[in-house]
Amino acid sequence: MKILVCISHVPDTTSKINFTNGDSEFDTNGVQYVINPNDEFGLTRAIWFQEQQGANVTVVNVGGPDTEPTLRKALAIGANEAIRVNANPTDGFFVAKQLAEVIKNGGYDLVIAGKESLDYNGGMVPGMIAGITGSNFLNSCTSLTVDGNNVKAVREIDGGKETVSTTLPLIIGGQKGLVEEKDLRIPNMRGIMTARTKALTILEPVDAPANTKAVKFEKPAPKSAVKLVSADNLDELINLLHNEAKVI
Repeated sequence: MKILVCISHVPDTTSKINFTNGDSEFDTNGVQYVINPNDEFGLTRAIWFQEQQGANVTVVNVGGPDTEPTLRKALAIGANEAIRVNANPTDGFFVAKQLAEVIKNGGYDLVIAGKESLDYNGGMVPGMIAGITGSNFLNSCTSLTVDGNNVKAVREIDGGKETVSTTLPLIIGGQKGLVEEKDLRIPNMRGIMTARTKALTILEPVDAPANTKAVKFEKPAPKSAVKLVSADNLDELINLLHNEAKVI
């Protein structure tokens, strides 16, 4: 079984976020990048298939040379090889077109992508890839088993969970639950050293329009100061809840 895991290169949530050029561009200075958490759950599940069923695992990213440390980390975790599409990921459709081209040329049985990335939370790329390639698609997957060509998956739906049976080739949008957090892999020294010798292929992008662009970013408004109300002044408390907080 050939598995392709889509890896997004996203800012660590502990990084301080700023914007430049009239708040129209993200300021990358001083920002630490990591594997997108939803993608990391998918990667760990793929490594399980590698260890238990002999799957070959490739990771892919659309981005510039600055994303290669993230791909090397995925190789250190256990992926067999990596692909970087040498392009700026301008929007979800552009990224989906690049990944779809990799999938078409690679003959992958299973494609695991995170259901959304931590930076923009668009949640559109996995479904777009499935639409472009004409593959079966399941989103919000929290469990995945493969037996030959048959697949059983569990996905989150409104109000509960749904168990689905389907067949390969398949594209999934994965999330927490594909593996437990305690099962996530931390690269050890052997893995880090081995990753240096694993193949990292750089591909040039195919033509695809960028249909959207960021006009302006805005940070959430800072929290207002806390107002303390005396325990015996209920009238003031009610007034604040009604007129300022507007919760009653």
